[in-house]
Amino acid sequence: MNQFIQKYKLTLIGIVLGSIAGYAYYYFVGCNSGTCAITSKPINSTVYGALMGALIFSSFNKQPIKKEQNEN
Repeated sequence: MNQFIQKYKLTLIGIVLGSIAGYAYYYFVGCNSGTCAITSKPINSTVYGALMGALIFSSFNKQPIKKEQNEN
């Protein structure tokens, strides 16, 4: 479990921050008419924010570079 958290730490942080930002967007901006697909319900904007946060923060993960051996 600890390895999982270490490996995906930035992604998990992105999910938490994105969820908070998504709910804050619903709360402060939102959509009064109910016709907006993302901001009409708090669960929609929270999940969308979590997804966007995970995608953005996971792009900062550095993958180890694998060295290929030359076969001569």
